[in-house]
Amino acid sequence: MSRTTTVQEATHASVVASLKHANASTGSLAIRAQAQPDSSATTRSVRSAKDGGRSEDIELATLGRSNATQTSNEGIPQPPEPPMSQSDQKRMKWGARLQLATVCWSIFTVGWNDGATGPLLPRIQEAYNVSYAVVSLIFMSNFVGFMIGALANVYIVDEFGFGKAMVLGATIQLVGYAIQSAAPPYPVFLIAFAVNGIGLALQDAGGNAYVASIKDNSRTKMSLLHSIYGTGAFLSPLSSTQFSRGRRWSFQYLTALGITLVNAVLLITVFRFKRMEVALADVGQAKTETAAVSHDENKYCQIFRLKEVHFLATMLLLYVGIGVTIGGWSVTYIINVRGGGSNSGYISSGFFGGVALGRLALLWVTKMLGDRNAVFLYILIAIGLEAVVWRVPSLVGDAVAVSLVGFFLGPLYPIVISHAGKILPHWLFAGAVGWIAGFGQAGSAFVPLITGAIASREGIEVLQPLMLAGMGAMFVLWLIVPGTARRPE
Repeated sequence: MSRTTTVQEATHASVVASLKHANASTGSLAIRAQAQPDSSATTRSVRSAKDGGRSEDIELATLGRSNATQTSNEGIPQPPEPPMSQSDQKRMKWGARLQLATVCWSIFTVGWNDGATGPLLPRIQEAYNVSYAVVSLIFMSNFVGFMIGALANVYIVDEFGFGKAMVLGATIQLVGYAIQSAAPPYPVFLIAFAVNGIGLALQDAGGNAYVASIKDNSRTKMSLLHSIYGTGAFLSPLSSTQFSRGRRWSFQYLTALGITLVNAVLLITVFRFKRMEVALADVGQAKTETAAVSHDENKYCQIFRLKEVHFLATMLLLYVGIGVTIGGWSVTYIINVRGGGSNSGYISSGFFGGVALGRLALLWVTKMLGDRNAVFLYILIAIGLEAVVWRVPSLVGDAVAVSLVGFFLGPLYPIVISHAGKILPHWLFAGAVGWIAGFGQAGSAFVPLITGAIASREGIEVLQPLMLAGMGAMFVLWLIVPGTARRPE
């Protein structure tokens, strides 16, 4: 028995040592090191069987084989994955930055589009000889396009993927701007706004869903994304104000066409028509495991059944609509009510410049107060400033107050999108955010449309009371938006 015990101990030590060696080795060395103890254990098991130690040795040999099986499903040990090299890490880091910059440029084109209309409105009225109500059909047409794009986005992204949806949106935009730049008859001009709305909705939805899906510092990147939107909306009135003074006012849309052409090239080059999860995996973000969910049910039904989606979408509809209305109709208000001159178009730039600055400058305030309290505070301050624009008859004072309204309203959009990530089911998040953003962008047409229709009957003086009412409605909606995620059913 002592001889059997010695063989067993030696065998046990050999197996343990070989297993440790296999864990530390790679490639063929690991395979050879692991194969030797199995052979040794089997041989010694046969020899020791003559001495009555069969059961212990068989158990010991089985231990060696089962350990090898755990290492590989085929019984062959696999080497551990090598750590990522510094060059690969650097490549992924720059790839992630390039993807984010490309999405930001897409949202820049959305801001450029939204900021251009305000200074051009008086010129469009003059060129086509139409009233407030008729010129407001621009926003009606835009609204129809946004709604089509928002509704189609979930299907297009599911069927064809994020990359193709973004390129499709940019291509549709190019078609819309090409028509608008020719200053065609007014009915065709209106149709071009609808075409443009479809393309803008697809890109706005895709851009927001992409950044919201980033796991690393998503909140700051969302604020950056919408600060870039504000930058586009700030720069665009500087250009459109100049074009509005000349005979070729419609050439403003050629500048938009050029910017959008660069956008399309970047989207094709950087994302290469890939799905979002593939694009994110290319820059080192692991795919998120989806929870068990009924895939037999239509995705539209799953999204639209969530009341949180409707609360958030309606809030962004009002938010975007109020922003574009202030940035657009305020120019007409300042000219007709405050006696402003041809430079009044720069007030629109002041508003959107405030939006861009507020989205970055107030990050620390939002973090300190928390999402819910910060939104309540920003809305209340904006209401007070809008009341100043309404009641204080000062051209300079109104211009400053309009800029400050933009500054305090600016952070609301990224906060709402980020909050959606906290309260919505993650397996529906991309589609839901796409709808929320697309529907919200429709507000850039819907609210100015309603404002123009009322102004044609009551006068442009109704602008400020309408904006105050809209901000009050946003305050109420934020009260009823859930603060935490619903329990999974």
